[in-house]
Amino acid sequence: MTAQRQLHFNVNLLHSGVYPSAWRLPDSRPDAFIDIDHYVRVARIAERGKFDAIFLADTPAINDRIDYRPFMALEPTIVLASVAAATTHVGLIATASTSYNEPYNLARRFATLDLVSRGRVGWNVVTTADAAAGRNFGFAGVSEHGARYARAREFTEVVHALWDSWEDDALVGDKASGRFADGDKVHAIDHRGVHYRVAGPLTVPRSPQGRPVTVQAGGSEDGRALAAATADAVFSLAQTIPDGAAYAADLRARAARYGRDPAAIVVLPGLATVIGATEAEARRRQDALWELVPLEYSVARLAGTLRIDPERLHLDKPLPDPLPLPPDANHTMFAGTVALARRDNLTVRALLRALGGGVGHRIVVGTPEQIADDIEAWFRAGAADGFNLMPDVLPEGLETFVDAVVPILQRRGLFRREYGGVTLRDHLGLDRPAWKPAANRV
Repeated sequence: MTAQRQLHFNVNLLHSGVYPSAWRLPDSRPDAFIDIDHYVRVARIAERGKFDAIFLADTPAINDRIDYRPFMALEPTIVLASVAAATTHVGLIATASTSYNEPYNLARRFATLDLVSRGRVGWNVVTTADAAAGRNFGFAGVSEHGARYARAREFTEVVHALWDSWEDDALVGDKASGRFADGDKVHAIDHRGVHYRVAGPLTVPRSPQGRPVTVQAGGSEDGRALAAATADAVFSLAQTIPDGAAYAADLRARAARYGRDPAAIVVLPGLATVIGATEAEARRRQDALWELVPLEYSVARLAGTLRIDPERLHLDKPLPDPLPLPPDANHTMFAGTVALARRDNLTVRALLRALGGGVGHRIVVGTPEQIADDIEAWFRAGAADGFNLMPDVLPEGLETFVDAVVPILQRRGLFRREYGGVTLRDHLGLDRPAWKPAANRV
């Protein structure tokens, strides 16, 4: 780990921006969500700002109202292969589901991208609680929450074993002797578990960072257990500093029980930003974005998060009570949304505005100095090691953050002025994992 603690930033590259209405602004392009030049431009801005990584979310289905907004349409690893060729340092994190992939194919795909990018890749592990995605893969419904995470735990263990199926010095390449690789250092993993039987080894050796960084968004009990056991970095949802600090402390305590170094997990809450030269200007910008979000869309999205009929949501009343947690819900988003509404006694209308019409994560509105103050407060309180940044509009909102907020944080000694290495693990201050044999041998 690095000796001096500094902030970490990813940018969550949500097509035109985190606000559902971002695509409607005069300088936004409706086709940005399928334009590789848009993704490359955002990545280059992030790299200019010395960000740790760009991050691509993914759901292998159309599960949003496409009559109202763009969505994450492109397959993330293919997008990031193009971005890798156009950048040199910024990390590349892609989402891939353990519910609708097989470990070997996924391990090979991410290991390839990690080699192509010279060690800049991360895998965001998700279980996909989405019925539309399930139907695209021939499933009638969504598996129960605990079952999805049990599968994800074994899936991740298999992927890690495959990434470690080559020892670091297995590739010899000795032209004089004619010895290309040391077969004794390339190992089958022979995994036989509840969900998978995978022989291995993988077809490619380890990358400059050893293996891709493993990222997880663990908010539920099952999610926290998976994150504590397997993740190098964790995306979290927290609306207050006490909530963020409690989450980080709980995750680190769990990691210690797995025999891991608690400090070797980077905790990155989501943070949506709306920035103006003055606070009044930032508020006007937020108002303009909010007014362009159709109310029908916001209500439908909130109902989807809560897994209830939209007719149960009355704009000028609080959320229905009680609201039991549905077994097929996204537990993190459900809990965060309900907690925000209950804590501040919000009506549905006020909650929708607080969520930015469907954002879900904390929104900070203000001047660059105010944004920097907020980030510093969370960082110094131990509520965050950095943030998964979601600018209101892309690329404009990210450019403003890089040009106006980053220099403030640099002057305060909280954020790097130059990259200290070339791999994603270098950026995150994570040690390169030593090779180890597969733990599950028969």
